[in-house]
Amino acid sequence: MSVVGFDFGNESCVVAVARQRGIDVVLNDESKRETPAIVSFGEKQRFVGTAGAASALMNPKNTISQIKRLIGRRFSDPELHRDLKSVPFTVTEGSDGYPLIHARYLGETRTFTPTQVLGMLFSNLKGIAEKNLNAAVVDCCIGIPVYFTDLQRRAILDAAAIAGLHPLRLIHETTATALAYGIYKTDLPENDPINIAFVDVGHSSLQVCIAALKKGQLKILAHSFDRSVGGRDFDEVLFEHFAAKFKEEYKIDVYQNARACLRLRAACEKLKKVLSANPVAPLNIECLMDEKDVRGIIKREEFEQISIPILERVKKPLEKALTEAGLTIDQIHTVEVVGSGSRVPAIIKIMTDFFGKEPRRTMNASECVAKGCALECAILSPTFRVKEFQVNESFPFPISMSWKGVAGEGQNGAAEGQQSTVVIPKGTPIPSLKAVTIMRSGTLVVDLHYADVSELQAPAQISTYTIGPFQSAKGDRAKLKVRVRLNLHGIVSIESATGVYRAFQFLSQLLEEEEIDVPLVKEAALMETDVPPESDVTMQDAKGDPAAAENGVPDSAEASAPETEDKTVKMDTDTKADASKKKVKKITVPVSEVVHGGLSKGEVEKAVEKEFEMALQDRVMEETKDRKNAVEAYVYDMRNKLNDKYFEFVTPSEKDEFIATLQEVEDWLYEDGEDETKSVYTAKLEELKKKGDPIEERFKEHTERGGVVQQLAQCVNSFREAAVSADPKFDHIELPEKQKVLNACVEAEVWLREKQQQQDALPKYATPVLRTADIVKKADEVTRLCRPIMTKPKPTPPKPATPEPQQPQAGEAQSPGGDGNANPGASESHEEPIPEPMDTEKPEPAPSAA
Repeated sequence: MSVVGFDFGNESCVVAVARQRGIDVVLNDESKRETPAIVSFGEKQRFVGTAGAASALMNPKNTISQIKRLIGRRFSDPELHRDLKSVPFTVTEGSDGYPLIHARYLGETRTFTPTQVLGMLFSNLKGIAEKNLNAAVVDCCIGIPVYFTDLQRRAILDAAAIAGLHPLRLIHETTATALAYGIYKTDLPENDPINIAFVDVGHSSLQVCIAALKKGQLKILAHSFDRSVGGRDFDEVLFEHFAAKFKEEYKIDVYQNARACLRLRAACEKLKKVLSANPVAPLNIECLMDEKDVRGIIKREEFEQISIPILERVKKPLEKALTEAGLTIDQIHTVEVVGSGSRVPAIIKIMTDFFGKEPRRTMNASECVAKGCALECAILSPTFRVKEFQVNESFPFPISMSWKGVAGEGQNGAAEGQQSTVVIPKGTPIPSLKAVTIMRSGTLVVDLHYADVSELQAPAQISTYTIGPFQSAKGDRAKLKVRVRLNLHGIVSIESATGVYRAFQFLSQLLEEEEIDVPLVKEAALMETDVPPESDVTMQDAKGDPAAAENGVPDSAEASAPETEDKTVKMDTDTKADASKKKVKKITVPVSEVVHGGLSKGEVEKAVEKEFEMALQDRVMEETKDRKNAVEAYVYDMRNKLNDKYFEFVTPSEKDEFIATLQEVEDWLYEDGEDETKSVYTAKLEELKKKGDPIEERFKEHTERGGVVQQLAQCVNSFREAAVSADPKFDHIELPEKQKVLNACVEAEVWLREKQQQQDALPKYATPVLRTADIVKKADEVTRLCRPIMTKPKPTPPKPATPEPQQPQAGEAQSPGGDGNANPGASESHEEPIPEPMDTEKPEPAPSAA
């Protein structure tokens, strides 16, 4: 099971993987730790990542960048239109009101959704991880900004599905940073947590997170952000400054040339980095536009002066995060700064003045998010054992549920008009499960929407659910229990709906209600009461007291329970003192979902098929390029060798003819063969090798023949020496067998001598008569014949016969020593006699007379 973390940024992406020794950031094909978030469409294939960045200047209108700013946004969004002013590619409004990206691919103009383009980028990152792990990558964790809406989070999951990935969790980037920071800290307190502010200044946004850290636990206290303050905004300030300056001095308008805009923006980005470490920085660009070289210079003070509108926005998210966390500046223990845009000295100065302490840089500013994502993936994965560290995440936006009331239903009727309640308050733990109980007798249409869109700048509506149809008893309404889930990804949805009916027994056409006594189970904060028929919605607070609030407030008892407590037993209790409970019947009510702006399951499947087709086309083109490069490399290599080490192994006429053929192929490669197929290049290479392989074979035979001949000679000599040796270990081998070995050795030497004489008489360019394969074969023949003979084991000698003990004569006494003489001075003993050791070697028999 793979354990991978992806940090996809607006400018670049980082991939981190978990190994046995820790978390590593892997390198891409260009041995770089960061991969540009760029997809470039060519006439034959796509170029993603570093290859896409290399194609940006040559193909700007078909090179897609800043995908993170496009995904999940409506085309009518004013902020989106501001972003589109700085990109060279074409974006139009689709039929659903969301942007469509236009690019020329495979000779025709095609449209792609931002989700599809992001899926292409994820496919590239997946390939990078698989090459480093040498294994398939499916499960992962992806870092996302805290301000991403529900639709944007769903789009990330759809893009991951297009790439063949299965995200275990979408984790906020600042939370991933806090996790990567806290899990390695060994000096965290055990009881009273310390408050740490994490400030992430990225390429396009500023995010602030205040977290409470103690040993083995991380709790997010507050989030805040500004989605339009980042490193690219400082680049844009420099770009506008020099664009105006060059228009005045050099009379050129870079806005009229897409390539000039890209070159100037790239130069301004480098200039910003130089100003971060130096008080003055120059800018020089050759042939920027209209064959004019431009140059300029700017001081850091001037740069900070023109960046004041951006710098003034940095302080607001800091203040908001501190206020929502309910802390003072003195209660902030440490300030950690990360992000590619955090290196601007003016930003650091603002933070220092605000917090009263110098921000620290204990983590890698560009890699901490990816490492935190990989750590979270390792925590969720059973593959790795990670030390216990609890992450308590909070949701940054309040979400409401609304539905339309219907008059005349039930006994007393329900109020008409739209009813609404906040089901996911701001700061709700992730994940969570909430419940809302509604009295309803027919199909119910429920909308989930953001309660406050002032920060989001996005449509309020998230999704619409149709609950039903279901049937109720005569003239009575059912208690409809709707469960709203906030999952690990921060996506909210209605998980299920259950209709609760009182069960009746039909006896003589009379309705009797059956009651059964149930012991009261005291579960803290998890009790509900029966719903009075005249109320449309009920709730109960954590202590079990009915709340006198407006209709539409969720059951806070169950609402406050996180997802891990979903299996806790919940009961419907009567208000009677004896805690008796009416027998009820629960029926699951069907729920259908419509996500506004999201891709349907069928659309995702079609996108997966398109991605597969484009990936196949890319692979075919890469293989075609490899074949073409192989033909070109063979032409250059063989031409050089014919004039060098192959010179003596080819006749002059054959050489001239072959060189002419090579020249024809080279000319064909740069003319008619520029855009041929893989099979054509393969056939062309085989045609050349038919002429070149015999030459290479002659050279190879000549260079390897000496070593193989020496091996055969050593083989023959070793067996001959063993056959004529006087070593006793060969005495058991019969003379006829040894003679076979000698004959085989003599035969091999004669064969080798004759072949060598024939070979020496031939020129080097002639077909050899003594081939290395024949020599090796002859050595094998000698070995197969001689080795079994010379390694024959000695015969096992026969076991010696054990002589029988001699019986003593009558009247003789045997002494304990066994010499047959009685010892008169010895006392009589009852022990068995101990025999003397016997000589086990039999004397050799005397030779018989002839």
